[in-house]
Amino acid sequence: MSGKMADVVVGKDKCGEQRLVSLPLSRIRVIMKSSPEVSSINQEALVLTAKATELFVQYLATYSYRHGSGKEKKVLTYSDLANTAEESETFQFLTDILPKKILASKYLKMLKEEKREEDEENDSDNESDHDEAES
Repeated sequence: MSGKMADVVVGKDKCGEQRLVSLPLSRIRVIMKSSPEVSSINQEALVLTAKATELFVQYLATYSYRHGSGKEKKVLTYSDLANTAEESETFQFLTDILPKKILASKYLKMLKEEKREEDEENDSDNESDHDEAES
């Protein structure tokens, strides 16, 4: 590895060896290889991807903690992460992965409302089609 990267140490593995990253490289390799465009993975690319992922998760957690409701209790909650994904432009791409939690009853009510609105739209479309046919 290049000089500067080898100097950065995050933690130690089971044997007490110093490690550059905390995430398991074997799992990251599996995830990377799951992409059909990837045929082989250079060790440096693997380590850099792992480090970038760690830094991203750290940034997401820190941002969510600082802007979240758990700050008073010194706690980071799922709700803090979901709110960050919804409210921060930087993290909006995570809204499908970190949706806000809602009660099942509330969700079912939302589905009924959507279906009712859809049925009303279809009824109005059918009426306008019927009116055109009569003209």
